[in-house]
Amino acid sequence: MNFEKYEDFTLQSVPAFLMDSVDSVLVVNSETDEYRRLSAKGFLADFIPESGSYHDLVEALWFHFSDSGDKITENYHVFVPSFGKFDGKYSRRVKVNHNDEMHLIQMLIYPAGEGVYVFTLNELDESESQDEVQTHNKVTTIQNTYLFSMYIDLVRNTTSSISITEISDETVNTQISYTDWRMMIVNMIWPDDQELFLKRTDPEYMKAHYHPGRTSSFDCLMQNLEGTYIWVKLIFCRSETKNEEDFRYVFMVQDIHESTVSLMSTLKKYEEMASTDPLTGVWNHGRIETEIQNAIKNCRETSENACLMMLDIDFFKNVNDKFGHSVGDLTLKQFAQTVTDYMKDYGGIVGRWGGEEFVVVCYGQDLATMKIVAENLRIFIENQPFKAVGSVTGSIGLTPLHPYETSSEAFERVDKAMYEAKHSGRNRVIVNEGF
Repeated sequence: MNFEKYEDFTLQSVPAFLMDSVDSVLVVNSETDEYRRLSAKGFLADFIPESGSYHDLVEALWFHFSDSGDKITENYHVFVPSFGKFDGKYSRRVKVNHNDEMHLIQMLIYPAGEGVYVFTLNELDESESQDEVQTHNKVTTIQNTYLFSMYIDLVRNTTSSISITEISDETVNTQISYTDWRMMIVNMIWPDDQELFLKRTDPEYMKAHYHPGRTSSFDCLMQNLEGTYIWVKLIFCRSETKNEEDFRYVFMVQDIHESTVSLMSTLKKYEEMASTDPLTGVWNHGRIETEIQNAIKNCRETSENACLMMLDIDFFKNVNDKFGHSVGDLTLKQFAQTVTDYMKDYGGIVGRWGGEEFVVVCYGQDLATMKIVAENLRIFIENQPFKAVGSVTGSIGLTPLHPYETSSEAFERVDKAMYEAKHSGRNRVIVNEGF
């Protein structure tokens, strides 16, 4: 039916005009999870089957990334039923991918009974799509870091104005209570962070700790729409009103993954710098002392064996006196690297205790095994060519770690063993089994 003149339109003729203009009409029943396609043209005739599951239709229309046809991770599909219920008339634009082409659709939804809705869908033409893209590109970088936002009313136990940036710039109409949402979303939080999430999002906790006009936040790992855990900041801001019993909040999820990973990398770098001996690159005195404590604790909690080894470079003073301190430093570095390379297959963690003395904490090794390892290490050092000085030897003390001793007691024992090795001829292994 064609209308060319303003005068041609009447109230009776408008429905026919609209039917001719609309690209697709659907009727759905959310209660029985079904829909029927009453009409369709263009790509919609191919994109939407004639009938099917309403749940699948909701997924197809907006449970994908807004700029592609890539599906959202399955965990988030728990929210599909909430996205398909409407209190009143609803309008929304959605992007869908069909045969690797993006299409922009204007969707109008009309409630027509208990759980029954009429959908009208129109594909926007190319110029309208371009306008949409240009508008989307104007969103600032800081806005794009907010992945999710919604409005919460704790008194009514409701959520509203839900916006999921990666799905659409528009807010989503849902019928989901805050308590239901909270128990659904907890499954997307990293297991170690779930207890904190449940505590900070508990309605009674929020009422007691989030004051009017104030913002509170905490960081955690959360699964994004692709199914990958990323660092996010969960932000709550309580609305400021004159009614003290008005518990309404704005909730936002901010993507802080890139900055957090960068910060952690920087902190790790400084942690390693603070824990590393600057000359040899192995752990420094303080850090290896902590490792002895950790190994004793591990013995106590797991009953796993561990041993402590101490090495001293024989006649190291002669190296400095004969070749100079620069060669002495090179010798220390090569000695530390030699011990580190040899002990890595035996769970050995190497640290410089001071001067030419080194300590090795050996996890998961019993004393019988370590006696053989220590003797083989002694021989390996003796046969290793050292730059400038030719060769060096080492005196080694060895002791097992016991679950209820202190690190000082363990060190005193291995120190005595090492000095006994030096005073009984050097280049040998002495074992002190302790109690």
